[in-house]
Amino acid sequence: MSKQKISGRNPKDGRSVEVTFENGLIQEVCASRGEEDAWLSPGLIDLQVNGYGGEDVNAGNPEPETIIALTRKMIATGVTTYLPTIITASEKEITAALRAIAEARRRERFVADAIPYVHVEGPNISATDGPRGAHRREHVRPPSLAEFDRWQEASDGLVGMVTLSPHFPESVEYITKLTSQHVHVAIGHTDASPPEIHRAVHAGARLSTHLGNGIASMIPRHTNSLWPQLADDRLTATMIADGHHISGDLLKVMLRAKGIERSLLVSDAVALAGMPPGIYDTAVGGKVELHENGRLSLAGTEFLAGAARPLKDGVERVVSLGVSLYDGLRMATENPGRLVGGIGVLRVGAPADLIRFTLKPEASTLVIDRVIAKGKEWPAEMH
Repeated sequence: MSKQKISGRNPKDGRSVEVTFENGLIQEVCASRGEEDAWLSPGLIDLQVNGYGGEDVNAGNPEPETIIALTRKMIATGVTTYLPTIITASEKEITAALRAIAEARRRERFVADAIPYVHVEGPNISATDGPRGAHRREHVRPPSLAEFDRWQEASDGLVGMVTLSPHFPESVEYITKLTSQHVHVAIGHTDASPPEIHRAVHAGARLSTHLGNGIASMIPRHTNSLWPQLADDRLTATMIADGHHISGDLLKVMLRAKGIERSLLVSDAVALAGMPPGIYDTAVGGKVELHENGRLSLAGTEFLAGAARPLKDGVERVVSLGVSLYDGLRMATENPGRLVGGIGVLRVGAPADLIRFTLKPEASTLVIDRVIAKGKEWPAEMH
């Protein structure tokens, strides 16, 4: 493949930059003489995706074609790397989803390129209403190293991130074993005590999953699971910046507590994300309503039924709260990129995963006009 070029404004300094790429890798990054209106960034990296555009990772028994279609739709939103996220379910359902993802990666190279590994969110979470969220109570169970080994056997070792609540007696041994196998362990959907959280971090947990969510609506003001996660600098926090899951005030406070370096944006998108507004019947939440503003709620209520906005909207959201575009993008590129092989950077030798976009605050999104994934141009979802 011959050398190709793409140019735009560098979010780091606002200056025009030109990137040359060949054979899926960046060959050169240099100043461009032209005046650019659009921005140029590494492709977005989303560590928590349950579905999008009608494609559902947690459909019970998904087909490889579902994962292939999902990957195409994710790339169209500017997400060139993502983690399919399997939530709390029976072992049979979890392993079925893992097998489908593994088979999709075998069938299509672009799927293998986009999916470095899988995120299993649960089933070792709190069974309590509130922290459990939309996860099914009947499938909540303690950590089992034997079950984890069966997950890996079913998927050729594809499980690379696990979210759990560290309140189980088995948690420390489980976390220690997984981290020794280079699996990222995150704390989430928990009502664990501060000492239990401290023990989990000491054992190797290094992430907080969608901090501020997966927690009871009413918590003790001093002794709860939120403060120790905010306070511990060893924990990097993922956040859903969709304007619905956490308020702007709380998001700003969490960013100040964790700092940009220890903050990641995720979509936590479900299958209805990217679909037209309306009333839908779903397997997990029953009848739900997707509103014009991207809020997904149980029909007739204000209760959230999942996240329905793509990661690019989260970048715009933090920018609207006063974060620089450069830092907003870092939380969706370079920072999560550290967990998937050090990608998400404009650097010679890095994968040619690139997006060119304009920032449209009135539309609450980035409008993407070009997507390059591993050197190949893809159609962009331009809204």
